[in-house]
Amino acid sequence: MLNFKTPELKDREWISKCFSYAHSMNCEYTFGNIYMWRAAYKTFVAHYDDFVICRWGAKDKIMYSLPIGEGDFREAVSAIIRDASSLGITPRIYGVTESYKAEIESDFPDMFSFEHDDGNYDYIYKVSDLASLSGKKYHSKRNHISNFVKNYPDWSYENINAQNISECIDLHTSWIENKDNADSDSDYSLEFEAVLSGFENYSDIGFKGGLIRVNNKPIAYTFGEKLNDHCFVTHFEKAPSDIQGAYAIINREFAKRLEEDGFIYVNREEDLGIPGLRKAKQSYKPEIWLIKETAVYNG
Repeated sequence: MLNFKTPELKDREWISKCFSYAHSMNCEYTFGNIYMWRAAYKTFVAHYDDFVICRWGAKDKIMYSLPIGEGDFREAVSAIIRDASSLGITPRIYGVTESYKAEIESDFPDMFSFEHDDGNYDYIYKVSDLASLSGKKYHSKRNHISNFVKNYPDWSYENINAQNISECIDLHTSWIENKDNADSDSDYSLEFEAVLSGFENYSDIGFKGGLIRVNNKPIAYTFGEKLNDHCFVTHFEKAPSDIQGAYAIINREFAKRLEEDGFIYVNREEDLGIPGLRKAKQSYKPEIWLIKETAVYNG
């Protein structure tokens, strides 16, 4: 039986331990991601043997995560099937990468079909590429940064800490207020709620981030967390669209710090099928476009 509960800060240790067994660089496998978006996605977690299983949504919109942890994977998936059956819904398991797909097909032959939406694929980059921006493929990025440095010679970078978090929140608020008219119908309240949750528990969760100042005023920030020893996940990155090079320089400067910390890859999450976001993420030439499918039970 799966006993689901709302994730709390005190769950960080056991959830993170379970996630450490994941054989994928899926951006969902961090405690911070689960915790920050718990309200928006109606997230619940269950500790089943030595696995963590997430459940998102309500009623007929419910989806499950893969069981991540150590132990009998087949039995853990069977527990998901039983839980869904008790709710009268079809079991749907989100975020199935290639190796887990093979495991499901082996344990449950012909019992699952697989759906995919490329808006949910993760963009994973080599940290060294983003830190150096060398080669022809990053020529335009270097130009953006050169223009930024020329126009704002007094710019500076600093790590996010308890003293400047409130400035990052103000920056995010300003970013929402100044969105283009084309985005005026978008609801940024859920994202802002997640950002606030992240900043309010920044040190407790173990986030790492940085900000760029111009004339001593913050104009861009980014933060995320460690996925494993070689991969970092960037959760949020915000900058004004009217300052050319702002996104490019916060991206590069933060990548330099990740490289110093020994990370090889950075997962910058999905594009959600949003054209502008897809163009921006593709422009940085991902090393890996991580395919994530949804396994639908047909048994």
